[in-house]
Amino acid sequence: MAQRILGQNTVVSIIVNSAPQTEINSVRSFSFNYELELKDEGYLGESTNRKDSVFKGIKFDMEMHLANNAAFQLIKTAIDKAQRRTPGVRINVKTSLTWPNGDRAVVVFNDVEFGPFPVNTNSRTDYVTLKIEGACSEAVAILT
Repeated sequence: MAQRILGQNTVVSIIVNSAPQTEINSVRSFSFNYELELKDEGYLGESTNRKDSVFKGIKFDMEMHLANNAAFQLIKTAIDKAQRRTPGVRINVKTSLTWPNGDRAVVVFNDVEFGPFPVNTNSRTDYVTLKIEGACSEAVAILT
């Protein structure tokens, strides 16, 4: 039987200066991508191109429902960090994936930088959503 993982077995956490932001917990979707650039170069006298790759960091995006104003505190912290108002601020993102057989992967995205923070409400009956885009230079995967 295949050991596929469901979203219900995935937890996403945001950590600001070593303090988990437990109030930010209505994450609807989360994806991340290890960014590698493939290099391909041909040289005279060779019959095949040489291949190489360059690691360019990790990008992620998530969408969440706003259950309280904690997300706006995160936005404020990210803006203050970007404007160098509060030196030393470190924002990490962590995801934990647990498979049905008990295997676990915890991926920590260290010292994240953020892109836009679009906030959206589509109608009177829809929940307000926040999309978060971020990137970092490296991530640590802990496998158990």
